[in-house]
Amino acid sequence: MITIGEVAETNAMIEKENLDVRTITMGISLLDCADSDLTQLRRKIHDKIYRCAKDLVRTGEEISRDFGIPIVNKRISVTPIALVGASACKTSADFVSIAKTLDETAKEVGVNFLGGYSALVSKGMTPADELLIRSIPEALTTTDIVCSSVNLGSTKTGIDMDAVRLMGSVIKETAELSEKRNVLNGDSKLVVFCNAPDDNPFMAGAFHGVTEGDVVLNVGVSGPGAVKAALENVRGCDFETLSETIKKTAFKVTRVGQLVAREASKRLGYPFGIVDLSLAPTPAVGDSVADILCEMGLEYAGAPGTTAALAMLNDQVKKGGLMASSYVGGLSGAFIPVSEDQGMINAANAGALTIEKLEAMTCVCSVGLDMIAIPGDTKATTISGIIADEMALGMVNQKTTACRLIPVPGKKVGDVAEFGGLLGHAPIMPVNNFDCSRFVDRRGRIPAPVHSFKN
Repeated sequence: MITIGEVAETNAMIEKENLDVRTITMGISLLDCADSDLTQLRRKIHDKIYRCAKDLVRTGEEISRDFGIPIVNKRISVTPIALVGASACKTSADFVSIAKTLDETAKEVGVNFLGGYSALVSKGMTPADELLIRSIPEALTTTDIVCSSVNLGSTKTGIDMDAVRLMGSVIKETAELSEKRNVLNGDSKLVVFCNAPDDNPFMAGAFHGVTEGDVVLNVGVSGPGAVKAALENVRGCDFETLSETIKKTAFKVTRVGQLVAREASKRLGYPFGIVDLSLAPTPAVGDSVADILCEMGLEYAGAPGTTAALAMLNDQVKKGGLMASSYVGGLSGAFIPVSEDQGMINAANAGALTIEKLEAMTCVCSVGLDMIAIPGDTKATTISGIIADEMALGMVNQKTTACRLIPVPGKKVGDVAEFGGLLGHAPIMPVNNFDCSRFVDRRGRIPAPVHSFKN
């Protein structure tokens, strides 16, 4: 039974500690829209998204008002477009036309972002996959709220190094085209994965997996400020007390997400999918995962002990959240984006946080090298090498890992890149520029690890 004291605690989290529901994401299958005629395909995509999502924003705002719970974003994820457009798209320009349809329709229904301009190529690329990947620079610099993701590897299949090599060039081209057109750097809307989940509600990596139902509602909760505030009350206590405090707080945060998910499902008439109980920071002061690590006893995120602290945080968040929701999925853990977390920005500026340290932290948390600005003159092969390292961590450790690297033309180490809004700003971080091109230029696939064979 929920006590009045617990209700008061939750209200305090919302009012004082930046607790919010970060997103309601409606996942929509577009498989039934497939058509060999591009014009008909685009019409079907528009009509289905509009029919399913026309009431999403209004319903989210009503739930927020009725329950007093901030719901920051309303989003849509769709079936990976490389699959949907395979019959109709003969050129990269054809795929770009679909991206524009997605952008126009998402704006029409009023959502913040739409994800799913995606390809799944962990074992190899079809012609449609490659066309979509090559279209990403044009698609992301001619649309505003479309997000793109590419799954490059998995524990079961290994890593498609041909796709890794191609993505290094695509990321470079996207940055350069963004600069030329004076638009938001498209790489902020592009993420590459290993072991991408089918039900992730967070952007830029959200897509509606083929294992999902026709339409589902996934909710992503946040709450790093609430966790930090709880830890302030146990400052100096032992690790057991620390763990129990994180776990109990995560339970309360996730219960808020469960409430919103159930209510959205009832009002919209679509099934509830999952609650993603990730700690997702924002640039707002007091809404930082890095600040939690500092509250645990570190001078800065990146100091010795950071990986151990993050491992404990991630584990206790999962343990608390699992008991609070009927269905937990997505990424679920602690996000460590640099530009979206003021504490991470401070750590990078102080020299406490490097890309290599972030790689180590990836082994024990959600996602990985996220929203990291790097010098604009970084070579495409260097970017591919960094991606390959991150994919290997996910493949071997049987977990989701990802990269959202943002080369910023004209910027060098020590400069600052401004992205705005929830994307924040980031210092340009140094990369290891020793050459890896002969490794990256090898063709083929890195085989799956031996422990992947569990049939």
